[in-house]
Amino acid sequence: MDRLEEIREIVDNVLMEQANLELRRIGFLHIYGVASFSNLLAIKRGLNAELCAIAGMLHDIVTYKTGSSVDHAKLGSIEARKILNETNSFNEKEIDIICNAILNHSNKYNVDQVYDEILKDADVLEHNLYNTSFPVEEKEKKRLADLFQELNLKI
Repeated sequence: MDRLEEIREIVDNVLMEQANLELRRIGFLHIYGVASFSNLLAIKRGLNAELCAIAGMLHDIVTYKTGSSVDHAKLGSIEARKILNETNSFNEKEIDIICNAILNHSNKYNVDQVYDEILKDADVLEHNLYNTSFPVEEKEKKRLADLFQELNLKI
């Protein structure tokens, strides 16, 4: 099985087990949106699109598994490492890239490694393109403006 499809199957199962139907709905929208934007940005920036899409699929896995977003980046990184190791489809370097991106994705003010930045940017795009009438969070304003400039979009 294709590695991305293997991760999608795992994530879909986690989401389907979420009893809160609204959280499940949001989970499907958000995770697939972030994965797609991660893919797009990876292609644009010349990075591994598969690893970026997988990071996008797993970045909030613990939130949708537990129903809580407390410390979700750290806990999500741990859960993602467990999932990736269990598949036996990824080498240690790939696992580190994905899990570090997940670990760092919530800190939108910091600039980290290139894969971390793709996940942060994809997360910001999904938050703000889901409904453009919603206000932009302060921590996402500069990053969103920079992304719109990079993608040649008007705010």
